[in-house]
Amino acid sequence: MIKQLIELMEREELGLIKRQEPLANHTTWKIGGPADVLIEPYSLPALKRLMEVIAEYEVPWRVIGRGSNLLVADEGIEGVVIKLGKGLDELTVDGELVRAGGGYPLIKLVTLISRQGLSGLEFAGGIPGSVGGAVFMNAGAHGSDISQILTRARVLFADGRLEWITNEEMNFSYRTSRLQQEKGICLEAEFALTRGEKTEIVKKMQANKDYRRESQPWKHPTCGSVFRNPLPQYAGQLIEESGLKGYQIGGAQISTMHANFIVNLGDATAQDVLDLIAHVKATIKERYQIELHTEVEMIGRNERNEKTTF
Repeated sequence: MIKQLIELMEREELGLIKRQEPLANHTTWKIGGPADVLIEPYSLPALKRLMEVIAEYEVPWRVIGRGSNLLVADEGIEGVVIKLGKGLDELTVDGELVRAGGGYPLIKLVTLISRQGLSGLEFAGGIPGSVGGAVFMNAGAHGSDISQILTRARVLFADGRLEWITNEEMNFSYRTSRLQQEKGICLEAEFALTRGEKTEIVKKMQANKDYRRESQPWKHPTCGSVFRNPLPQYAGQLIEESGLKGYQIGGAQISTMHANFIVNLGDATAQDVLDLIAHVKATIKERYQIELHTEVEMIGRNERNEKTTF
């Protein structure tokens, strides 16, 4: 079935297609087995057609952006992986209203908008990932998040519906949105920003970027924060106080710089990361009676170990 689907996608030129593509090449952790097929749609019409044929062939699918906050199983992903990129990365600015495609890089957006004297996105300075991924996760930092500025998002649902979803309808909460419960693709997002003093806006955005660079590990591949903060507590602080900084399983290590980060020392597998996550959870549960929950999304096949959370 997947072979016929690939032939159809190629025949109709729906996007850039790669067979048995290692997802390690598309995640910031540099971890992950192959996708049966990875496609980067050329345009919105191509993506809509792609979703139609995926439904027709009843093939499993999922969407990724720039691969941050994502752990892909060593066994890879069955079916079609849709990567939002150049075909869905348009940007329009109309006064204080900004509309960005789901595949638009968040760091690039924050930098560009700040330099135009528009305020509201400074908190995202240095946050990796795409606009679509930021909406999906309700990405945030420094006391703000996407829910504070998003007016609406255009979503293509699994059943083919194409709708503008308002902020209220997105059901935002801490690192959570409606898209984590109802399968859909954020095609573009609209943000309401405010005009301000460009120098001060850029200064604040740059300070946030510098803070991330100085306090978080980027020497080795990482996904960003691994655990959600069990507010009012902070996951990194709990892990550090438990003496787990530097703890290592295989090629995965709890960062010696920031304990809520797990770094890939070069040859880490998804199973190494999962085992490390499980050890951290058990340690924090035993010491503080606090259940830690992951912020990172875990996806893919689970063929080797039934204990994994994929």
